[in-house]
Amino acid sequence: MFRTVMDKLTACMQMKVTTFIMLMAAYFSLVLNQPVVNEIFTLSTNVPDVWFPYTAPLLLFFAFIIIFSCLAVPYLIKPIMIILTLTSAGALFSANTYHVLFDTDMMENIFETNTSEVSFYINASSLMFLFLYGVIPSILIACVNFNYRDSWVKEFTSRLILVLVSVTGIALIALTSYKDYASVGRNNHYLNRMIIPAHVYNTYKYINKTYLTTPLEYIELGQDATLVPAPNGKPTLLIFVLGETARGMNFHQNGYARETNPYTKDLGLVSFQDVSSCGTYTALSVPCMFSNMTRQQYNKKRANAQDNVVDVIARSGVETLWIDNDGGDKGVAKHTQLIKIDGSKQNKNCNGSTCYDTEMFAEAQRFIDKDDANKFLVLHSIGSHGPTYWQRYPDQNATFTPACNRSDIENCSDKEITNVYDNTLVYTDFILSKAIEMLKEYSEQYNVAMIYVSDHGESLGENGLYLHGTPYAIAPKEQTTVPWLMWLPKQYAQQKQIDLTCIEQKAQHQAISHDNLFHTLLGLYGINSADKNQSLDLTASCKISA
Repeated sequence: MFRTVMDKLTACMQMKVTTFIMLMAAYFSLVLNQPVVNEIFTLSTNVPDVWFPYTAPLLLFFAFIIIFSCLAVPYLIKPIMIILTLTSAGALFSANTYHVLFDTDMMENIFETNTSEVSFYINASSLMFLFLYGVIPSILIACVNFNYRDSWVKEFTSRLILVLVSVTGIALIALTSYKDYASVGRNNHYLNRMIIPAHVYNTYKYINKTYLTTPLEYIELGQDATLVPAPNGKPTLLIFVLGETARGMNFHQNGYARETNPYTKDLGLVSFQDVSSCGTYTALSVPCMFSNMTRQQYNKKRANAQDNVVDVIARSGVETLWIDNDGGDKGVAKHTQLIKIDGSKQNKNCNGSTCYDTEMFAEAQRFIDKDDANKFLVLHSIGSHGPTYWQRYPDQNATFTPACNRSDIENCSDKEITNVYDNTLVYTDFILSKAIEMLKEYSEQYNVAMIYVSDHGESLGENGLYLHGTPYAIAPKEQTTVPWLMWLPKQYAQQKQIDLTCIEQKAQHQAISHDNLFHTLLGLYGINSADKNQSLDLTASCKISA
């Protein structure tokens, strides 16, 4: 039965290659590039030429004819177009649903996302969308039978004519609307990154940059790093909680109306009010914030080919451990002990794909108990990772209801999305309180302290944006404003000669960023090195003279 249907379908789909190219160009320009066409219509409201936005799909149509003509290689054209169609359908879903731009940075984010994170985005809406816009067209492409012309000369000539007509069409649009395109494009550079399938070209750029270029010569930092002993003779235990997708503006300690910090509100945390992230996605922000480079200077190749702050701390004689519950350390823990939480476990904290952040504490306890050495512990939390926000906390920790307990968050109300997101922050606050509780238990044995900083923020539907990963130049503050909290007991501050009042004043009045982290961690721990920039160390100007 199925074979009969396919045979009849195939028989009906006899066509010339040039016809196929035009049909595919029409599908990509009119259907798969709806977002960029709609954006041009929106931006053209102040353009005098009323016909200008209508030339956008026509321009794309001609451009795709030229591109697809070059890809029309016998035996390869159908596999190529199927791959382009399937991946472009996924790109269209992300663009329509989350307003994602598939530039090189986003491709880095995708390639460095683990399989469990990919599963967060699989739901009925996404699968149905991919089936309608990707799978069905791909089946039709597979069923096409090409009728080639009598000779290769005629075949080549027909395609050449098609290309020349398209070039002429582009030239005519340029003659009549060039100034409009130049004006709109100059003020909205992101438009070219909205074109689908630009993700293919940007994938090539990412692979070439990451795997096909010669690595830089490795640089060791902090070779002179020395730890200043505490006057009381106790070793130091500093826990750094690396947050995930937490935006600072939703922290009650930063003025948010809701009580999202109920567990730590009476624990004396210092909360910095104005903190900017290095990037808008984990794969960039995490290695950047642990490097000695500022956001403006940051270069991934250089970061991979030099030490980070964890390495410098270890070089001073401190034992280091990175416990990861968020899909990877992004290369930061390449020289230190790394423990990855196994999300495939089934227990009270793990559901078979991910675990609650409390699962990290058992490993943390073992690390602290093994000896009395100076220790630096990183807890990389899954925090507020979306869109499956409700899986970040147990049901009994759902403070705000009704919550959006589904991954297709575009089908939830704004209130439900905000509720479920704020619930993740409440649970993060619970994790921080547990970390402080654990540290207090060791205060007789160690000088203890904790610092919490998130990697980037999150959009919850503001201006139609969801999740994160928007290019930094156009990213909203929701994605670039992050929380930075410090818990510094009096004993720790005294032993490290830190003026707590000074730190509190900085937290209230000084704008800071991830640029400060490398240098502040060294200053906070009491490590001296020529590689520490005093102007970026938040503790440097708050030191008490001996």
